[in-house]
Amino acid sequence: MRETRGEAVECLVIRSAGSSGSHTYVRALGQVQIRLAAHIDVGNGNPDLSRPSYTRRMKSLEAKRCTVMGLGRFGGGLGVTRWLVDQGCIVCVTDQAPPEALADSLAPLRKDIDQGRVHLKLGGHDPEDFIQTDLVIANPAVPRPWENPCLHAARDHGVHITTEIRLLVERLDRDRVIGVTGTNGKSTTTTMIHHILTHAGLDAKLGGNIGGSLLPLVHTFTEDTWIILELSSAMLYWLGDERSDQGWSPGTSVLTNVAPNHIDWHGTESHYRQCKDNITRWQQNGENALRGDHVSTRANPIPMQLPGTHNQANAHLAVMAATRATGVAPEIAAAALADFPGLPHRLEAIGDQARFFNDSKSTTPEATVLAVEAFSPLRSRVHLIAGGYDKGVSLKSIADLSRHIGGLYTIGTTGAALAEQSAGTVVACGDLENAVDEAFRRMGPEDVLLLSPGCASWDQFDHFEARGDAFRRLVLAQSGNCGSDRIAPTRSMSDPTP
Repeated sequence: MRETRGEAVECLVIRSAGSSGSHTYVRALGQVQIRLAAHIDVGNGNPDLSRPSYTRRMKSLEAKRCTVMGLGRFGGGLGVTRWLVDQGCIVCVTDQAPPEALADSLAPLRKDIDQGRVHLKLGGHDPEDFIQTDLVIANPAVPRPWENPCLHAARDHGVHITTEIRLLVERLDRDRVIGVTGTNGKSTTTTMIHHILTHAGLDAKLGGNIGGSLLPLVHTFTEDTWIILELSSAMLYWLGDERSDQGWSPGTSVLTNVAPNHIDWHGTESHYRQCKDNITRWQQNGENALRGDHVSTRANPIPMQLPGTHNQANAHLAVMAATRATGVAPEIAAAALADFPGLPHRLEAIGDQARFFNDSKSTTPEATVLAVEAFSPLRSRVHLIAGGYDKGVSLKSIADLSRHIGGLYTIGTTGAALAEQSAGTVVACGDLENAVDEAFRRMGPEDVLLLSPGCASWDQFDHFEARGDAFRRLVLAQSGNCGSDRIAPTRSMSDPTP
């Protein structure tokens, strides 16, 4: 915070749809006076208010035979399967992965499998399972679902197709849902909002693309419950319906930013952006539509443990959303982030030297650039490990970093091409173990090692958590093999927020 004549002053700009005018709130927080200005603005990117919205609270489920397409390993398929069984359905679970790869997800279903409530069709999909059923629940991870032959078969035979997230939101009071999407920063922003509401004493649940399925818990929600959902572009695809008015948007929407991503799933950048727009497409007049560019470049920083101006932008956006949606006082919301610990695999410090950072959740080039910038003005001491699964997006911005940092160590499917594009100190390492070895060999006692791949992990790891865990193990195993002087991110917290 900026000191002014002995008192701390912080400015936070909030913009929201559905109102006009300007208000300044000045409140006392101990002996600290915090001034917050809310500039209300309806601008580009807010919802088309002519589009209707709908809410179906506690909508009954008429289907009795259901096919779950994609159990997966992250909770969505498991959650919806258990919920369907609780509704009295007979469920066919089909997945392209073999049983041994799904052991952890199958274990909680063992009783239902043994009693005949859940049937398994693993190692591939049979179109008959999509025809001889009342309802298909598709996993959002299924790429280009409009081209999938099994889903085509379901449509051709009049079988309704939905998703776990759609089943959830149809049973929520959308006025009490805060939905967050964006190419970068959505996980951090979503978790910050949940952290703020929890610290304010509100009943807040975290779900969507983070934290597992909320569907099995929907019967426990009350009219006082707030739901904070991280929504991926694939989830938003399934929440939209351009052919009718049956799309869904949350009562409060947050769009952090949009940059090219997941072209492998969407096919085109245009389709990706259209799906992101679904977060506001079916909002109503007066509802909150917040964007990352609503954060003022003059906003004073919110005191936090997390480094980087991008995290300051996330924090201001989270405070905006919490304040506008729930009425929590802005200064209370901002103060709650002082002890926000951040997310695992998102600029996570490893060990006690503050020299090794796991940013495995960085799966876009923009996220990698932001991670490196968090260490300015000491970028020349950063040794960066980047590369991974090829999602079809340009990695030029990562390659350009090589001229300004201590070293770039490339891995994965994109590693060789990324190394060829780079002009600085670059080593094509192939895999993560070689990259850590090379970096430790070249690092000086005041250098920083940063894993921020800018790519998905699926070429060499099952998911980004596995990649980050592997990096953590490799770094800890190398303890003492390079200099030990303490160095932390030094990006000034008073730098303007982008």
